[in-house]
Amino acid sequence: MGGSTSGTVRKGRGTVITACAALVVCLVLTGGVLYVAGRVSTALGEWEPPVGAPVEPSDGTIQTPPHSELDGPPEQAEVMGENEGAADERSAPEEASPRPDGAWLERVADDTGIPVRALEGYAGAQLVVDRETPTCGLSWPTLAGIGFVESRHGTFAGGQIGEDGTTTVDVIGIPLDGTEGTEAIPDTDGGDYDDDTEWDRAVGPMQFIPSTWEHWAEPSEGGEPDPHNIDDASLAAARYLCADQRDLTAGEDWEAAVMDYNRSGEYVTDVLAYAHAYADAS
Repeated sequence: MGGSTSGTVRKGRGTVITACAALVVCLVLTGGVLYVAGRVSTALGEWEPPVGAPVEPSDGTIQTPPHSELDGPPEQAEVMGENEGAADERSAPEEASPRPDGAWLERVADDTGIPVRALEGYAGAQLVVDRETPTCGLSWPTLAGIGFVESRHGTFAGGQIGEDGTTTVDVIGIPLDGTEGTEAIPDTDGGDYDDDTEWDRAVGPMQFIPSTWEHWAEPSEGGEPDPHNIDDASLAAARYLCADQRDLTAGEDWEAAVMDYNRSGEYVTDVLAYAHAYADAS
């Protein structure tokens, strides 16, 4: 997904390759993959709420509302930034990337069940995009919905997101070799991101295909962008969703953006349900 090219990606943390035993698991957990799905919307210009039962939570997740109750994207969720409301406006340099307030993070993480460091990545990306593209209307629950469906907020491979924002265990998807409902995508990165020199694989907590990552990735705090870092990955995802002058407060634009991220109607439905759940809980 975005902008600058990346340098050498670390390989020394003991990469774990996520193997999906069934297509259903792949559809839900492997992002950046173009799947064959029968529920793909046929009219993005006309928003219609998806149908289905509420998704029952598993350990550490949040219960989603019934799909029949969803009539569009979640309402915009505000983020309390650092130094917000401070008397001295000079306390934060204008060129510094805005960061969420610590007390806000603790409160919302407690309300939603999202790990604090993952929430910091999602909310920080919203603050950056609010400044860069205020007409986009992206808010963090959409990123959190994607992050949960893609990788359980960076924990699916058995690790977690460390204090520096990088997953302690790399989350790497199945080979995109045309089997198990995937599109065949021969290697584009020489294995730099996914340790696979034959086929591409989706990587990181937001599950980017290497070529898409190269197009959209920019570092959030200097240095080379890393798809395994929640700050870099959330910001790349935010910029990707906001592309083409989309207004993500409008149902058709929101659906089109998430459909572009993963072309599966089931995926869009799941992200929508979790985004609503997080927005409601916060």
